[in-house]
Amino acid sequence: MTLLGYARVSTGDQSTAAQRDALVAAGCDRVFADVASGKLARRPQLDALLDYARPGDVLVITKLDRLGRSVAHLVELGALLQSRGIDLRVLHQGIDTTTPGGRLTFHILASIAEFERDLISERTRDGLAAARARGRKGGRPPALSPAKLAHARTLRDGGKHTMTQIAELVGCSRATLYRVLDAPSAPEKGPPPAPRKKEKPKPPPPKPGTNPSKRMQRIVDYYQQTLREGNDS
Repeated sequence: MTLLGYARVSTGDQSTAAQRDALVAAGCDRVFADVASGKLARRPQLDALLDYARPGDVLVITKLDRLGRSVAHLVELGALLQSRGIDLRVLHQGIDTTTPGGRLTFHILASIAEFERDLISERTRDGLAAARARGRKGGRPPALSPAKLAHARTLRDGGKHTMTQIAELVGCSRATLYRVLDAPSAPEKGPPPAPRKKEKPKPPPPKPGTNPSKRMQRIVDYYQQTLREGNDS
């Protein structure tokens, strides 16, 4: 078993010296250090540590926030370590996945992360339902209101204003103005078309030279003859 330390600071103005000292004092054989935000999913030295580690090794950090900034991110990294047979030890929080208590702690973190995701999904659904009840639809609002869009088209068709001037008058950028003016207008809604009556499919014409009743009679005669031959034998 090899103890591999990992230290991280967010900016170059900060130092990993205190973390390194704590990791070395905990018996780490090697320390990897990153200068990167904890929000980043990939960090060069953490990737190097994971490539270097072997099953049975232990990743040691001083605090959980050195490894990730969110519960979901920590759980994701914990699952990755578990799949590779690498344990995790957190010095300041007393977490050690080589022990039953440490594994239980990570299971609790996973449950919290799942609970957070469910809460976010539920709030999103409730918010969309409330917006629909008020007559609003989810999604990005239009760049220009229908009145401003009509005004912009009138100014453009008049030919007395440049696109820059029109954009300033309606309160949007030139790129947005070009995009909304080039977009096709929504067709006016008319009454729905009357439903068409479904025509019953016509039966296929009988094949020439065939008579269903005669064909069935031949089949009956065949089986009767077969039965008679079976009784005679």
